[in-house]
Amino acid sequence: MKLRFWGVRGSIAVPGPATVRYGGNTTCIEVRTAADDLIVLDGGTGIFQLAQSLLARLPIDAHIFLTHTHWDHIQGLPFFTPVFIPGNTVRLHGAFDPVLGTGVEQALAVQMQYSFFPVREAELRARIEYHTLTPGEAVAVGAAWVTPQLMNHPVVDLGYRVQEGDRSMFFTGDHEPHTNIYPPDDPAHASYQALIDERRAAIVQAMAGVDVLVADAAYTPEEYRSRQGWGHGTFDSCIDLGVAAGARRILLTHHEPTRSDAALEAVFAQALQRAAERHGAGQLPPIDLAYEGLTIDLGE
Repeated sequence: MKLRFWGVRGSIAVPGPATVRYGGNTTCIEVRTAADDLIVLDGGTGIFQLAQSLLARLPIDAHIFLTHTHWDHIQGLPFFTPVFIPGNTVRLHGAFDPVLGTGVEQALAVQMQYSFFPVREAELRARIEYHTLTPGEAVAVGAAWVTPQLMNHPVVDLGYRVQEGDRSMFFTGDHEPHTNIYPPDDPAHASYQALIDERRAAIVQAMAGVDVLVADAAYTPEEYRSRQGWGHGTFDSCIDLGVAAGARRILLTHHEPTRSDAALEAVFAQALQRAAERHGAGQLPPIDLAYEGLTIDLGE
């Protein structure tokens, strides 16, 4: 199984001289199985460059798994060129939206209304399939299994474990650590904390022992204080989650768009120092910042 990162920024694309090392596109990860089956995690602006790389190997059969339908994770979908080409098959997987009462089909249908886009969904020439997922129920893609896990975000958000044989990776999508909304002296505090502990244990179990954990590390702990409830993790929370799950490698992504590459490296260095103090430097797996173009072969 191989991974390639096509977009690693969060919230909004920020191309420019300050982001050339890590990239300015929003989330998109390509996963290839040993048999070359194509799994795509999220359809942020990075999916456009992935699309261009696929044009030399048509026809394609792509499984796109959306973590959720916030703009930075879906805004590249109308620019995924294979959807305009007959003979291709694009299977879009995602969560049911309990607010709108719709499945994953809304991700394209809404964006491609004439009010927002010049080409309607009905004009796409590829075969498009929509698959609304149930958390915990695995989907087969060739010899790989993709299992959705409910995460914590202001909308329904799915993380994904991709497993092929003894190789595996987990992508959190956007994820914020659960916080008890009740003060310690409130009678509801204990029962709510038990629920939080249960949810965290389920997430840790879903990513247990993966070769690579790709996690949303948007903020520093100081930044998080004014952004609690926005649905994103910190460098520290992601590292702690990976250590708890026994991940063999941790890759931090969803980089804060206002942060330059130099600033990103500076806060990352500080986060590594704090992690070493919490866990012991010798107890940490390799931890890196994800960047556009990063390719990882889990078979090596």
